[in-house]
Amino acid sequence: MSDFVLPETHYALSGDVNIAYQTMGDGPEEIIIVPGVVSHVEFLHEMPGYTAFLRRLSTFARVVTFDKRGQGLSDRVFDAPALEQRMDDVRAIMDDVGLQRAVLLGYSEGCPMSTLFAATYPERVSRLVLFGGFARNFALGGENGEKLISERVKHWGSGEMIKRVKPSEAGNPDAIKQFAKFERLSSSPGAIRAFSQLNAQIDVTSILPSVHVPTLVLHRRTDAMVPVQWGRDLAAQIPAARFIEYPEGDHAIYSGNVEAVLGDIEEFITGHREKPSTDLERVLATVLFTDIVD
Repeated sequence: MSDFVLPETHYALSGDVNIAYQTMGDGPEEIIIVPGVVSHVEFLHEMPGYTAFLRRLSTFARVVTFDKRGQGLSDRVFDAPALEQRMDDVRAIMDDVGLQRAVLLGYSEGCPMSTLFAATYPERVSRLVLFGGFARNFALGGENGEKLISERVKHWGSGEMIKRVKPSEAGNPDAIKQFAKFERLSSSPGAIRAFSQLNAQIDVTSILPSVHVPTLVLHRRTDAMVPVQWGRDLAAQIPAARFIEYPEGDHAIYSGNVEAVLGDIEEFITGHREKPSTDLERVLATVLFTDIVD
């Protein structure tokens, strides 16, 4: 354990923008993790549980993480990128790493882009895993959306978002200080406003029936950032998607007791799990999709 060396950061060129990414593990499976609202591929390793989460995935897969354009260690851009540009960035990373196909593991805001990518380029997606996600952000896109965005920008860099991303640590001053630094390193206040305003317009509901790759949707019932009902609705609209709901936990995928989540992901991808799940309260459902005409 003490000999472990953090992965190096590399860059893939997408058009004229450099996209920062890291890889961990050597297969046999391939996983690309599509980040949420903000990320920083290097500083995230400072967060408790993050590196351990990736290392667990890397026992059966090569794991690729990246910062989307405009954030983290990727090139800053003038405008927030549309989903189509973000898809181009994922393809650039895949080409740079040498991946013809991979599992897409979308997290939070990364879920809409992941579903669109799977529907648009099914030949490049072997499986789709969606955690804490949604098809449409009803909060930012609702009547109070601009107010919520302004509040986010006002408090950006203070660690305020930890109350929704990792409320289990929101009472820890050191955790708040660390999360505040993560916010500042990941994005500027102006950039987070632009990203949030663009994300308020995201709605991939209409393309969900076109997703035909095997799909697993995971959500925690106590998610303070993305209501569990949004995850249920997401799974219900993807043909034959499997849905697993956990009774408790934070929005951050790597936070808290993650063994059940990791085991379910491993079993979905490989057909087996290293350790049996001890979370007997989780709910597993296969969602039946019916296309009714006339």
